[in-house]
Amino acid sequence: MTSFFAVVQVILVFVLISLVLMHSGRDAGMGGLGFTPASQGGTHIVERNLTRLTIVVAVLFFANSIALFHYLK
Repeated sequence: MTSFFAVVQVILVFVLISLVLMHSGRDAGMGGLGFTPASQGGTHIVERNLTRLTIVVAVLFFANSIALFHYLK
C-alpha cells in the first residue's frame, strides 16, 4: 500500500508543478496594463478552470501526503 501512495505522490507532484507553471503572471500581457476586464476582478474562463484544477490537485496532494505519512509510521 505504501508503494501505491508513493507512486501517486510522484504523479501528483509532476501534475501540480505543471499546473502551477501554466498560470500566467499578474502582469502578463495586456492584462497587466489595465485594458482588459481581468483588471476589474474578472478572469477568463480558462484561467478560472485552471485555478480550480490546481486547487483540486493540491488538495489531493495534501491528502496523499497525510496518507503516506500515516502508512510510513
